[in-house]
Amino acid sequence: MSGETDVECQQSHGSASPQPHASGACSQSQGGFSQSHGPFSQPHGSSSQTQGMSGSSTSTVPTSSQSSHSSSGTLSSLETVSTQELYSIPEDSEPEEPVPAPWARLWALQDGFSNLECVNDSYWFGRDRNCEYCFDEPLLKRTDKYRTYSKKHFRIFREMGPKNSYIAYIEDHSGNGTFVNRELVGKGRRLPLNNNSEIALSVWSNKVFVFFDLTVDDQSVYPKELRDEYIMSKTLGSGACGEVKLAFERKTCKKVAIKIISKRKFAIGSEREADPALNVETEIEILKKLNQPCIIKIKDFFDAEDYYIVLELMEGGELFDRVVGNKRLREATCKLYFYQMLLAVQYLHENGIIHRDLKPENVLLSSQKEDCLIKIPDFGQSKILGETSLMRTLCGTPTYLAPEVLNSLGTAGYNRAVDCWSLGVILFICLSGYPPFSEHKSQVSLKDQITSGKYNFIPGVWAEVSEKALDLVKKLLIVDPKARFTTEEALRHPWLQDEDMKRKF
Repeated sequence: MSGETDVECQQSHGSASPQPHASGACSQSQGGFSQSHGPFSQPHGSSSQTQGMSGSSTSTVPTSSQSSHSSSGTLSSLETVSTQELYSIPEDSEPEEPVPAPWARLWALQDGFSNLECVNDSYWFGRDRNCEYCFDEPLLKRTDKYRTYSKKHFRIFREMGPKNSYIAYIEDHSGNGTFVNRELVGKGRRLPLNNNSEIALSVWSNKVFVFFDLTVDDQSVYPKELRDEYIMSKTLGSGACGEVKLAFERKTCKKVAIKIISKRKFAIGSEREADPALNVETEIEILKKLNQPCIIKIKDFFDAEDYYIVLELMEGGELFDRVVGNKRLREATCKLYFYQMLLAVQYLHENGIIHRDLKPENVLLSSQKEDCLIKIPDFGQSKILGETSLMRTLCGTPTYLAPEVLNSLGTAGYNRAVDCWSLGVILFICLSGYPPFSEHKSQVSLKDQITSGKYNFIPGVWAEVSEKALDLVKKLLIVDPKARFTTEEALRHPWLQDEDMKRKF
């Protein structure tokens, strides 16, 4: 790559070359995003973000040109025109040709790159000045990755396919590689581009764009107030309490996670009417004020047909997948993760919140690195769903539920000790790679296993686990909640008195 020289990006006549600006991928203009140069300004008469896109089922990104509509010559119904002005309009003036609607959008994920609305059928990307999208932003040139980008790195284009419908492709022309969803395209090869595809350059982790197919991406299904703030993307996961979507904040281009909870599914409205004290917006405001490094931050909340909870995004995935992928975790790694879980749950308890849905799927990791920050989401769900709905949901998968919860069936009171039981189950799984209680033990029902505290340490597995770790598991999986370890007692346990581990956190 050293043989390639830096060149200035020169926009060809009639091209749609982006001109990224120095402040990063996006800039704020009139409450939305704009490209800082003319090629991306929204034409007069085109749809704004909140109105939807002409010829497409999705919305467009607002641009700075929207703020100049009042001077574009278009008259509102309240304006009047003098007779002299009317006579001065040429009779043979022709209406402007409509601007074609974009068929795709590239959403920039890094500073130095800008968003692109694809109107033409083909776009070249690279350092060459003849590329429609030229990598010439000064901020981008200062990055370590810049020299790994080719003069003509890749091309995005569309071709007519069967049934008179277009198919979008990406074609790799680089020396160091172009990746789509971690898959190497390969020099001279092409791959179809699907909605929400992630495009990375030179290495799979260097994600630069998200591709939105505007012919299929329907943003209009989401509430207007949500669309004004965020662009919704792919589904990250789903569970009994709802689904989680990847989204992009319009003001900053930052990725977030948005959890969608169906009011209809949980009959939340009826519970709220029955209990006027269950004011969801008030409870969310309380939860938003919680501030602890190992707790997922609630950034925003929308109360529409469904609930939309905007959360910070964790890129490392779920603890469940990390355990399954490795069969089990190293004891040192378990200790680092569990220490953070205890601090998070202790903080929730100090603020009067019982989580009640702690499980490996509800422990998120900040990165793919082994030593990383973990965070706990979905706290305070009873405040959102209501007690009855939450218990109905949790009892559908009781593996991590404390004995007193199963015995009461949600009718009797219980305290923060239920979270400590769940933490014990999680620690058991991380250390061994298998659950302490399982429906596969046909001779004893799952409920009876849990309520009686019957679990087994398989000798061949636990022989590699220290006695201190084993002891903490036993202290947390005590059936009697009064005798069970609290988070404070667990944090004082000898297994966690490891200063080297704490320094990593």
